[in-house]
Formats: sequence, C-alpha cells, structure tokens
Amino acid sequence: MAETPRLRVQALSQIGISHVPPQFIQQPENRPVPPIKSLSTIDIPVIDLAGIDSDRSDEIRNEIGRVCEEWGAFQVINHGVPVRLLDDMRNVGLTFFHDLPMEEKLKYACDTSAAATEGYGTRMLAGAGDDAVLDWRDYFDHHTFPLSRRNPSRWPHFPPQYREVVAEYADQMKLLAHKLLASISQSLGLVASSIEHAVGEIYQNITLSYYPPCPQPELTLGLQAHSDFGAITLLTQDDVEGLQVLKDGNWIIVKPLSHAIIVLLSDQTEGMSRRW
Repeated sequence: MAETPRLRVQALSQIGISHVPPQFIQQPENRPVPPIKSLSTIDIPVIDLAGIDSDRSDEIRNEIGRVCEEWGAFQVINHGVPVRLLDDMRNVGLTFFHDLPMEEKLKYACDTSAAATEGYGTRMLAGAGDDAVLDWRDYFDHHTFPLSRRNPSRWPHFPPQYREVVAEYADQMKLLAHKLLASISQSLGLVASSIEHAVGEIYQNITLSYYPPCPQPELTLGLQAHSDFGAITLLTQDDVEGLQVLKDGNWIIVKPLSHAIIVLLSDQTEGMSRRW
C-alpha cells in the first residue's frame, strides 16, 4: 500500500498553500523555539581525521573519546570521503526532487504496509497511526547494507547517474563508519572491533531528505526530536542551518561546515559504552 499523493510536502508547498494542514502541526510544547542568543556562538566539536592511521592516531582517538563522552556528536573533516562524491550525492538528490515530475516520483512511493520502508515518502516509520504528527519533509530511503538488501532497481533512474552515486556513497560511508567505530572502541580501551562485534551485522540505510518552503514554519518541524537506533549516524547538510543537537538541556544549532560529515552516536553505541 503506497502512501497517498495528498501528503507529499513538496506538492503542498508548490501549490502555494497559506496554512499548514493539521497533520503537520506540532503540539505547542514541541514547536520550534528561537535559539538562545547566548548559545549562538557554541558549536559542536570538529575533529580533523587527517593522520588517524599514522603517528597522530592516539591523539585523534583520545579526542574522539572525549567528544563522544561530552557531546555524543561532532563533525569530521579530512574524513576520506571524496569531496566530489559529496557534491554528486547532493546534486542527484536535488535533481530528483526538483526536476522529476511528481507522477514519476510516485512510482517509487514507499509501501507503508512493509516492516521496513524503502522509497519515496513523507512518513518515515511503517505503521504510524493516522493521528501521528508528520514532519515537514519528503525523503527517499535506500536500503544499502547488507548487500542482500541492496536492490538499485528500486531506486530512481533520474538523473542517469543516481544509482551509481548512491551505491558509491553507501560504500564510502560504511568505510568511514568502520573507522569511527574502531576509534570509539579504542578510546574506551577496547580492541578496535569491539563495537562492531557487539552490534553484529551492519545494517545501513541512506536517506535523502528534502525540506520544501513552509508557509507557517513556527508550527512545524522538518524532523522531530529523536535519537537514532543503531550504532552510528553519519550526516551531511547543505548551507542552510536547521539541524540541532541536545547538549545540557539546550538545543545547539549545528553550523554548516563545507564538506564536513556530522557524526552522531546512536542508541546501541551509547548504551554499550556506558556498560563498558
């Protein structure tokens, strides 16, 4: 059962609605609040991974351990993922959302009856009730690892290089995740494979999110407050501020840093690190 076209956020934005439909309106306590001015100069840590496999390895791993304990979030530069690939991934995503007609995009609509959704949609979780408040965003979710889940024929054919770019991006992000999880393990005094061994087979989804203009942004959220299940989350963002992380009870805006990758500890890694 595919999602109905009426809920596509991009379509709602393009027809020029002046009021947000009720299913997107957050409860008052969950609505966006203006950032606290005194926190505007605070940003999550940035770690330079250059030299992580050389004589700087201990220094970098210790820094990763410190920011994981203090923040649970940081940005990495010189991470090894080609800048060209980051640009390509952003470009194929924007081309899909901007240039492919809605009727073509809907051919890839998520099956909301499936246990794990893949494809183009607005709801992210299968089985969400009809009264659930929706995020003001559209997305395309790709199943990429293990390879038995990867079926590029379910991914868009437009632009022509879309499938190739997503597959390469998934491979590169898995390599980076492996490197980071090894460093986090070693920062805890464990062997490099400890977290990956505890987590088991790595499941990876690659999600492209699209946030269209909103007529009443004070009532909506692009993505509601949450933590991610799993081992680690890797994100890239464009030059528009929006992502926030919770630190000491305050929401801190993650300032965009060109071609950096944002690292968030997910629930499994956080839970295991506390036990170790």
